[in-house]
Amino acid sequence: MPRKAREKSESGIYHVMLRGINQQQIFEDEEDYLKFIQILETYQAISEYKIYAYCLMGNHIHLLIKVEKEPLEQVFKRIGSKYVYWYNTKYQRKGHLFQDRFKSEPVDNDSYFLTVIKYIHQNPIKAGLCKKAEDYKYNSCHEYLDKPVIVDTELLFSMIPKHEFLMFTNTLTKANCLDIEEQITRRVTDEEARKIIKKYSKCENATEFQALDLKSRDKYLRKFKEKGISIRQISRLTGVSYYIVQKI
Repeated sequence: MPRKAREKSESGIYHVMLRGINQQQIFEDEEDYLKFIQILETYQAISEYKIYAYCLMGNHIHLLIKVEKEPLEQVFKRIGSKYVYWYNTKYQRKGHLFQDRFKSEPVDNDSYFLTVIKYIHQNPIKAGLCKKAEDYKYNSCHEYLDKPVIVDTELLFSMIPKHEFLMFTNTLTKANCLDIEEQITRRVTDEEARKIIKKYSKCENATEFQALDLKSRDKYLRKFKEKGISIRQISRLTGVSYYIVQKI
C-alpha cells in the first residue's frame, strides 16, 4: 500500500513529531539532548528554517518549524542523519534509530499556532516529568523567558504579551495535536528503578546482580526493560555493560 501523501502547509509552518524505533529511548543522557539541539542550530544556518518551539522527550521529539529554503523532507533528512550517526558512534550500535519517517501536520492559522506551542511545551507536564513547563530542561520555554538562541520568539510575542507567556503556557489544554499513538510513559526514576531491580532479582546491590548466572541475568535485564527502566539506568544500577543491556 502506498504511503499517504504528506499534507502541505500553506504557511510553511509544521508541527513535526519524530519518535524512536519501537519506542526506544533516543536520549540517554544530557549530552544527547544537547547534541540534538546543537544539530538543530547547525542546520538552521544551512537550511534557513525557523523554529518556534521544541520539546525533546526520552523517546520522541516535537518541533514547531517553518521551512523556507529547503523542503521539510530535506531538512529532516539532514537533522536525522546527523544525529543517528552521532548516536550510533557514541553507543557503538548500528541501524535505524527513528521509527519510519517523521510525522507532520500543517499549522496554517494563528489559533492553531498558539495551540501547538502550548501543547509542545506541556508534553513533560502530561508525562509527569514536571509540574510547570519552564521546569523542564529540554524544551524551548527558556528561550522565550531569556535570550533566544535557536527559537524565533517574535511571532508568538506578536500574539500574546511576553509577561503573559508563563500563564499562557501553563494553562493546561486538552487539544488533540499530533503525537505518538501510545500513551506517553513517565520516565522511571533511579529510586523506582532500584526497587524494581531488587523486587525481581532479589539482589541487594550491583555486586550480587553480577554474580548471577547468565541465563538469570539476561531474564532479569529483559524484565527491567519491559518495566520502563532505560538502558543507561539498568547499566548504571546493575554494573552490567551498556552494550550487553542494549543487545538483550
